[in-house]
Amino acid sequence: MAGTMLDHLKNYLDITYEDAQVDKKLSGIMERGKAYLDNVAGGELDYDDDNIPRQLLFDYCRYARNNVLEMFEENFKAELIALRIGVQTDDYAKQQEYI
Repeated sequence: MAGTMLDHLKNYLDITYEDAQVDKKLSGIMERGKAYLDNVAGGELDYDDDNIPRQLLFDYCRYARNNVLEMFEENFKAELIALRIGVQTDDYAKQQEYI
């Protein structure tokens, strides 16, 4: 998949112009979103593939950019719970391999 994560986020947000300040702001939002989602999941997630964590990250960024971040958790509660369960299930499976 060509392009940086920022390029993919800008495409998702329909940002077609170049602006260094916008890029800086989006990069900060994206890093805060990763920290938030990693905390919710209980572990570090992989955002490089086009998968559920990446989609949630981009939606987090969309909400933050539109100044409605307080609604993100409520609107994505089911997805966040599924994310947490998925990470816990993976961790449990890894532990069972060593037993």
